[in-house]
Amino acid sequence: MAFRVSPEVIQGIKSIEATPSIIPCSTKNKTEVESGRPNWKEGIVEALIGGRRGAVDLDPNKSKKKKKKKTKISNLLSMKPDFENCNGWSLSVTGKDLQALRGSSIGIFMVNLTKGSMMSPHWNPRASEIAIVTYGQGMVQVVCSGNNLPLSGDGKTRCRNMRFKVKEGDVFVVPRYYPMAEISFNNDSLVFMGFSTMARKNRPQFLAGGRSVLQMLDPNILAMSFNVANTTVSGFLASQEESVVLDCTSCAESAEKLMEEEEEEAKGGEEEGKRHEEEEKAKKREAREEEKERGRGREEEEAGREEEEEQQRQRERQEEEQEQKQRGWEEEEARREEEEQREREEEEREEGGGGKEEGEHESEEEQEARSKEEEGKHREGGGGGGWKRMVWKA
Repeated sequence: MAFRVSPEVIQGIKSIEATPSIIPCSTKNKTEVESGRPNWKEGIVEALIGGRRGAVDLDPNKSKKKKKKKTKISNLLSMKPDFENCNGWSLSVTGKDLQALRGSSIGIFMVNLTKGSMMSPHWNPRASEIAIVTYGQGMVQVVCSGNNLPLSGDGKTRCRNMRFKVKEGDVFVVPRYYPMAEISFNNDSLVFMGFSTMARKNRPQFLAGGRSVLQMLDPNILAMSFNVANTTVSGFLASQEESVVLDCTSCAESAEKLMEEEEEEAKGGEEEGKRHEEEEKAKKREAREEEKERGRGREEEEAGREEEEEQQRQRERQEEEQEQKQRGWEEEEARREEEEQREREEEEREEGGGGKEEGEHESEEEQEARSKEEEGKHREGGGGGGWKRMVWKA
């Protein structure tokens, strides 16, 4: 709608294979450029730094105007617009126009779009804009200025292209270098004013219309750059005769519909992202539960091993206590046998001493044989008699 051509023409130009950054230029084209056509190199430089004053200034005849009188109070509505046609008007105020702005870095602007109109797509080479909608409603489209490349593998970008609806009381900001377009609806006008971060003329670079920055470049150079025929470029640039404020019937409605579709798509993508996030969280919860279950299994296994080891230690203590008791019994039995042996020996000595006094004499061999015989009898009898005698003596 800005170039007054069909969408197929725009799509045809955009879908053509892109040319490299540096392309060859034939002798014929060089001759045409040097034979009186505008210098395309100069046009590019001027487009980047502010453009030719006569081509892009909102009011090329301003130099012929008389200087405005200095006043303490200024009314924007009483000032003559820089540009005006049947589609609306625009006005910019700088330090040259308003003494109060001198020495500052602030400019003022105001735009009034009639029903079904559009501020031609443009970008500001010197200033950012802070706009306040004072009347009506409309659509604003802002495009990232080449820095919307992914920052990382997650696909996130520094900025994103935007379409948004504005109404009275809304404030919107357009950074420097960002192409933009403001459009009014068919049933309502759009008026907005605001401030720019530049006290001098901002000199916006328009992309379509009679003051398009493309008009400053040689058609042959443009045709080679876009990889299309010269006639395509010439027809493309000549289709739109209006400048600055263009007629754009139903453009805001179309933009609003696209915005709603984009929001629905973004909402669907957001829901899909949330669903994916929930699935990821569920998987993480399941993984944590499995890890906890494995941890509990390991704890139970460890507890079982500890219990078994404790039981083993108890059995070993019981066996050790039993062995100690057994050793105590054996030691007690050995002491009893030793005491019984001493008692028998004492009895034998007493009996032997009495016999010798009566004149009975025994040889050492006989005494030893009798002692062994008595010891054998004692062992066969279990030593019970000796134990009984010991108890009786006690």
